[in-house]
Amino acid sequence: MEQWTHFSVVVENECLWRVVFDSPPINLVTPEMLVELPELIDQMNAASELRVVVFESANPDYFLNHYDTSRVAETPKGLGVTGYPLTIDTSTRLSRLPVVSIAKIRGRVRGIGSEFTQAMDMRFASERALFGQPETASGNLPGGGGLEHLPRLMGRARALEVALSSDDYPGELAERYGWVNRTVDDEDLDALVDTLARRIASYDKESIAAVKQQINRYTLPSPEDMMSSLQIYLNSFEWPGSKRRLAAAQAAGRNQPGDYEMRLGYHLGRPV
Repeated sequence: MEQWTHFSVVVENECLWRVVFDSPPINLVTPEMLVELPELIDQMNAASELRVVVFESANPDYFLNHYDTSRVAETPKGLGVTGYPLTIDTSTRLSRLPVVSIAKIRGRVRGIGSEFTQAMDMRFASERALFGQPETASGNLPGGGGLEHLPRLMGRARALEVALSSDDYPGELAERYGWVNRTVDDEDLDALVDTLARRIASYDKESIAAVKQQINRYTLPSPEDMMSSLQIYLNSFEWPGSKRRLAAAQAAGRNQPGDYEMRLGYHLGRPV
């Protein structure tokens, strides 16, 4: 198995893999990760016996945090095998693979990290989880699929609340809104997800793939719709408000370990 920069792959058996995010200190999504995730999808697609992949984090405080906005200029501009930018290529292919993807979420998952989990088939959260789409308060907008997935998961009004508030939402409320399948006590999360993953991994791949294919017909956004948001998101970093807010946020502790990132929703609600 290839050595990755900010995550590792544990092959429990040929039917079940685990992907463990580990991007110290606060699990930011990096340009390197954007390049490597499509390569991981390639390997998942090529593994003929693979049924289930569980995504989790080595950091109990951060599952997969937002993009490293200090490195926007380094964002990869290449296209994936689908002909779309890498973020869209990763999300659309992950959703459509004949492999079940399950997020086991502890800690904070925000921005493009949240959007990546929205492309997964199922999401289960610890009571310690926090969810957020911080882009609007940062002078941007969700550009990695959030504006396409969230209305399907929680309805128009709640999707607008989440995207426009840019606040942190605790796991219990995320469950109520439909952001995740279930939120459970932290001590119960491993048993819940691992039991389900092993159960599904014991089934025939043909039936798993058929179920996903049929459900996908009515539940997934088109790559073209996602591309529309991504183009606006990338252009938004040239907006005057975005430049002002990004500079202020970085001066206050954005992208660094500390209270600003631990309570990002709170700090984004303060006057700039």
